[in-house]
Amino acid sequence: MDVIREWYQLWQTYPYHNEINFMVFIPLFFVLRSWLVKKLNLYFNSKQENNDLSPFIQSLINWGTFYAIIVYAIIYFRDTLWLGETWFKIGDTPVTTLTFIVPAIIISLSIKFSNFISRFLLHRVYSRYEMDQGMQYTFSRLMHYGIIVVSILVALPVIGFDLSILTVFAGVAGIGIGFGMQNIISNFISGLIVLFERPIKVGDRIQLGDLHCDVEHINIRSTIVRTRNNEHIIIPNSQFIENQIMNWSYGDPKVRQEILIGVAYGSDVQLLERLLLQAAQEHEEVLDDPPPRVDFLNFGESSLDFRLLYWIPHPVLRTMIKSALNFRINDLLQEHGVEIPFPQRDLHLRSVDTLLLSNLQVEMEQKKELQAEN
Repeated sequence: MDVIREWYQLWQTYPYHNEINFMVFIPLFFVLRSWLVKKLNLYFNSKQENNDLSPFIQSLINWGTFYAIIVYAIIYFRDTLWLGETWFKIGDTPVTTLTFIVPAIIISLSIKFSNFISRFLLHRVYSRYEMDQGMQYTFSRLMHYGIIVVSILVALPVIGFDLSILTVFAGVAGIGIGFGMQNIISNFISGLIVLFERPIKVGDRIQLGDLHCDVEHINIRSTIVRTRNNEHIIIPNSQFIENQIMNWSYGDPKVRQEILIGVAYGSDVQLLERLLLQAAQEHEEVLDDPPPRVDFLNFGESSLDFRLLYWIPHPVLRTMIKSALNFRINDLLQEHGVEIPFPQRDLHLRSVDTLLLSNLQVEMEQKKELQAEN
């Protein structure tokens, strides 16, 4: 042991011992990482039921190796000129290159930790408690924002930032809100209301004015929706609080649809009812409960007006199912000779006055006599 201690003390006196140690230990980190991954693959290959944990642990090992190298480098080079030199001071706290590196590591590590939790662990909780997609997204976003805020509050004191200044900042922010940040804060608060109250969720089919779209992402300030033409639109969250929204997917996704049709007077209305019900019952996406039904609406000017009512499992299928039913109804009506009439108008000619007609005849006879004399 004395010999080893003497060699170690002698090695410490060498001017570049830190750099050499660093260059030697870095490959050892990668060797250790490769060994752990190899052992991990052998273990999970023998246990097929736990294979879903393998990507999580491998990713954890990869990022653990990366951060271990960063921390190792900081420890070894903390006293060097480029890493430990004081650039300026904030109060009594010296600011060095290391002062900026440590908060960056804390924040990036918190982001990776949040992503790990969301990707590999939370789905187990969601599946266990049978949480819907919208609730999963809300919980994941709130957890992600919370972890980032905590990491920033932990990182700020490292660079000499006094957290008590935040009280002053809150007062200044209040003034800014009153003058120039109404829209930003309004959308921010609206985003929190949308995430907590959940009038809309990711995956919902909604109608905002004349816009029919699907909710793709709900962010803290705005929401990204996708139209049926695959156009992505960014909508401020305040629009979902201030305006009336039709959410086709809220609660029960089943929706009722209707098809209006008119047939000629004299048509067999019982046959028409059977044909309309047949078309609806033949389509596999039309629900049997509640069953489809046909209503005789009224006696129109040119036709007998009917309405087919049917239920579908999801609003996304509305246009597709209605088109298919229209095709089928048209075929069935042609096959059974049921006529869909054109609009009809009756014209009535008023009888011409007898005296006016006699005067016209006298004038015509006089013209003929004049022509004969000439």
